[in-house]
Amino acid sequence: MDKKVYVLSLGCAKNRVDGERFLGVALERGYVQVHEPQGADLCIINTCGFLMSAVKENLDAILEAEELRRRGLIGSLAVVGCLVNRYEEELRRELQVDFLGRTECYRELGEFLGGASEGPRRPLGGSEVVRYLKVAEGCSNRCAYCAIPLIRGDLRSLPVAHLVREAELLLEQGAREICLVAQDLTRYGEDLGTDLMELLDQMEATVRGHGVLRLLYLHPTRVTRELVERVASSDVVASYLDVPVQHASDRVLASMGRAMGYEDAVRPFLEARQVDPLFAMRTTLMVGYPGEGREDFDALIRFLEEARPDRVGAFVFSPEEGTQAFQLPRRVSGRTARSRLDRLMARAAEVSLDRQRLMEGREVRVLLEAVEDGQWVGRSYREAPEVDGSILIPEGEGLRVGGFYRVLLEEALEHDFIGRVTGVEDL
Repeated sequence: MDKKVYVLSLGCAKNRVDGERFLGVALERGYVQVHEPQGADLCIINTCGFLMSAVKENLDAILEAEELRRRGLIGSLAVVGCLVNRYEEELRRELQVDFLGRTECYRELGEFLGGASEGPRRPLGGSEVVRYLKVAEGCSNRCAYCAIPLIRGDLRSLPVAHLVREAELLLEQGAREICLVAQDLTRYGEDLGTDLMELLDQMEATVRGHGVLRLLYLHPTRVTRELVERVASSDVVASYLDVPVQHASDRVLASMGRAMGYEDAVRPFLEARQVDPLFAMRTTLMVGYPGEGREDFDALIRFLEEARPDRVGAFVFSPEEGTQAFQLPRRVSGRTARSRLDRLMARAAEVSLDRQRLMEGREVRVLLEAVEDGQWVGRSYREAPEVDGSILIPEGEGLRVGGFYRVLLEEALEHDFIGRVTGVEDL
């Protein structure tokens, strides 16, 4: 009887890539994947340790798995990933697991399972037409609030040739959209003597005719007009950039160590719209950073008014042990921070809907991903997977998941669109 493996990968898209590699290790050792932990011979929990809220969620998942193991409902339990990097000593002391490994411990896990070979990464489940390709590990930026360099170390770019081979693998496995991810894509290759432009050249040549590319997570100070024009003119790369600015107050940005000010935060958005008024831009904002006053929060609202981001993700500052910001005085009260978050997101929703309405009556290329509640669900260049909205198509005959279609956007909602298929789209 085949041995069964269940993989739970928590956290961000970059962590999902790691989870797929851990799954590949187990499958190479003869396991078959299952999608529920009960009855699995091996349960792998790939953890996230970025924020304290994530730490609690991850510990709860591990404790639940330990209880299943105690009751004999799962076999071996392996805990790997960022949480181990951050709290390895404590976890070794407190957890009752069979294998504990840091990030990238693929060979060690393989040896634990009886062999050293890793095996190719495999999709964990969900949409297999959209996959992430992590182009670098770690981060050499030193933002005062961020624990990533403590957890993952400095930037380590993966060679272009390696990434081309992995992109080819994803396409062979059925991917139709590949999202390039890193902590900061704009710094890709600086440790290898190459850069993001060279990577794009190679990725475009690999993906053209088979799918599309998307760029996620770029530091605003290194989003150049040249890059925006390069993306906007491409027939392969989506006219979409995810540019987390985090804040817009000069004073707060200086305290954050972001090496930028308000004008630097706004510039990529204005330049993108100069190149193409319909270029889609996403950002991430933080409220409640230590010392944030009313004037600082007003700068965030002013940023929304001027930059007009299509999509916004926002969160309340989380003091992370080991970061510079952890010791900062003048903490903003939780009540004030939550109130500011609500106000910020309400205004962001209004801006987003205004940007959505610009698309009404236009045709776009849409990748169909699923059928839900009797209607087709897809995304255009304007929607990144998981974090943005969708295009909902109530009717359509002869359609298929993984196909590209021309869709007329008939009604803009706050996050989604109602659309109608008008034809098949050739790549």
